[in-house]
Amino acid sequence: MHRRTFLAALPAAALGPAAGAAAGQDGRGVPGGQGAPGPGQGGARSPAAPALPPRWEAGADRFLRPDVSAGDRPVGASFASRTAAYGLHGAAGTAHPLATQAGIDILRRGGSAVDAAIAINACLGMLEPTSSGIGGDAYAMIWDPRQRKVVGLAGSGASPRGLSLETVRARARGGALPPLGAVSVSVPGAVDAWWTMHRRYGRLPWAQLFEPAIAHAEAGAPVPDIIAYYIRRSMAAFRRPGNGIEETANALRTYGLADGKGPAAGQVFRNPDLARTYRAIAAGGRDAFYTGDIARTIDRYFKRIGGWLRYEDLAAHHSEWVEPHRTGYRGVDVHALGANTQGIATLQMLNILETFDLGEAGFQSPLSIHLQAEAKRLAYEDRARF
Repeated sequence: MHRRTFLAALPAAALGPAAGAAAGQDGRGVPGGQGAPGPGQGGARSPAAPALPPRWEAGADRFLRPDVSAGDRPVGASFASRTAAYGLHGAAGTAHPLATQAGIDILRRGGSAVDAAIAINACLGMLEPTSSGIGGDAYAMIWDPRQRKVVGLAGSGASPRGLSLETVRARARGGALPPLGAVSVSVPGAVDAWWTMHRRYGRLPWAQLFEPAIAHAEAGAPVPDIIAYYIRRSMAAFRRPGNGIEETANALRTYGLADGKGPAAGQVFRNPDLARTYRAIAAGGRDAFYTGDIARTIDRYFKRIGGWLRYEDLAAHHSEWVEPHRTGYRGVDVHALGANTQGIATLQMLNILETFDLGEAGFQSPLSIHLQAEAKRLAYEDRARF
């Protein structure tokens, strides 16, 4: 069980009385249009693109290519790995298209950006279990239109009260906490973080936010290549003798499937147990997880395997609203969470890099890469030491 985070960077418009999430451009199109013949299509090459509209002048011409044809990406830089997306009232972006669609659907129902973020995160617990899930934590930074400032939420859980520092040190490997096994488990904070955000910024009923995730968990979804790779790698680690995991039967049953190796790329994966858990949380709120049957099940499990997490640890957990740290970078305010996140390291990197002219160094030049690498090295050294 690993700690995981997600970030909801929320525009004021999405928290205000806006509804719907329409994507697309405003009808003007790209100068040069799709009528120009492309390579291999015959005809004369189209002339140079006309002058850009005033609102596009800020460097946008570097994204326009004279060889654009129907088969090329419609928008964005030619070197970009993904196509840009434009919207009118909201946007959602995740590592899985079904999770992204769930967020857009919530916005179309009239939900807030927080509603969409919760629905997305629940979906990713099913669709991307190697990086997300209710067994982990959650952090958020939110633009509050009433206070007109960025607010932060720290939704990470503490270590179990019964786990002593001496025990952790005795089980440490090379001075680091073991990545597997009960000693690495802290109180999962994700569900309480969702609940806390929803009570302040939610617009749709709590239960509706879990409908997409429940549907995917019950019906199943094809597993992307990268997720299949990570699940199979995890299953191999779980089967390896001496891995430090007290019990692997449940994980192998859920994710290992018939052969214990995990799903292949493109294979449809279902998780009915997770669907039942989501239904309980949807009906009972955060208390269903922290003080209800789910908490008692977690307590019994860790007692049985000799772990430390207990019902009392879960019942005592609550997320905390915090003031994000802030720094300036070339005239822009940059916010990051502090405390037990790595946000302060990001701000330190920016403060270091602001003293250098990265524009003059050149994009992806050896000097630019060197400066960024050194800034990271110094920031991470301070993070590890302090």
